[in-house]
Amino acid sequence: MLKKILSAAIIAAATFFSAEAQKLTAHNGTVPNSYNFWLYTPENTIEEEVEPKPVVIFLHGASLCGRDLNKVRQYGTLDAIEKGRNIDAYVIAPQNPGGSWNPDKIMDIFDWVSDEHNVDYDRVYVIGMSLGGYGTIDLAAAYPDRITAAIAMCGGATAPDLSTLNDVPLWIIHGTADRAVSVQQSDKVVSAMKNADSETPRLIYNRVAGMNHSRPARLFYLPESYEWLFSHTLKDHDRSVTPAFELTNNLLQSAYTGLKSTGTKRSSATRKRRSSQRRK
Repeated sequence: MLKKILSAAIIAAATFFSAEAQKLTAHNGTVPNSYNFWLYTPENTIEEEVEPKPVVIFLHGASLCGRDLNKVRQYGTLDAIEKGRNIDAYVIAPQNPGGSWNPDKIMDIFDWVSDEHNVDYDRVYVIGMSLGGYGTIDLAAAYPDRITAAIAMCGGATAPDLSTLNDVPLWIIHGTADRAVSVQQSDKVVSAMKNADSETPRLIYNRVAGMNHSRPARLFYLPESYEWLFSHTLKDHDRSVTPAFELTNNLLQSAYTGLKSTGTKRSSATRKRRSSQRRK
């Protein structure tokens, strides 16, 4: 009897871990000439039983560049999900081996995911910070007809033409006390957008006095960030932008409330060092 109970428990545990493994899968070399990436698959995605799900593309900062995919889970959208944040969407989290993000390579991954899964082409979002903020801007500028809405934090742009950003609901957040990426980099993006269209009808720019480089990362963990993204679709009349929620200290401070801790504990010295480096 005990043997049967243990066998049942082992089978149940194996089924549980198998289901969990199916939610987050690593892809190395899956898309030729592109990035390695993680794919998070939300629950209840049996093709014939559910409507298409939205897609969130998470672009990391320079400190997570390399060829170890596990680094991409250190902070951001995947980390928020693993900590318990419910995000009912496919999440694509590529790893940049180094250098600027390439919009074409990112969209090659999206095309592969869309061929394999039941995605909603009218709800494709991108969110990124620092180097990922640059990537977010560049991706939205390159594919304004495919990116539904975007949040770019403490970044800038490398794209030569930013006029197309005026077609995309775009929320840019940058602190004036950012010592890693100057707020002037976001100022330049906004200036280029205004030169193309002085009204910048779909732009929200929060130039936050006294905010440093790391604090905007809390937006990855706030449900309000994803609610803002998901409030847009390509079917919206004139693709109007949803008003942004207020970035109060209390709200940012609550970003991790109710979420569980993941990973191993680090020494105090390691935490201090990474607090200044990890999200660059």
